[in-house]
Amino acid sequence: MAQFWVVGGEYTDTHFHESVGGSEQWIGPFDDYKAAKEEWAKHAWNSVDCCHTRYRIERIDPDSPPICTD
Repeated sequence: MAQFWVVGGEYTDTHFHESVGGSEQWIGPFDDYKAAKEEWAKHAWNSVDCCHTRYRIERIDPDSPPICTD
């Protein structure tokens, strides 16, 4: 069964590859996308004025592993 996580925090730049002090947050899990989106909205709107802060929703499904694009 898929789970949804809200992932993010403050990053060192607007490429969003490295979090400040390794402090990327994983909030969840949520059983459905709607619940995750509601939580994402809270964090996204609280940080709307900070260009180095970003939150996203990650879907983790142990029955369907991610496809590697490297």
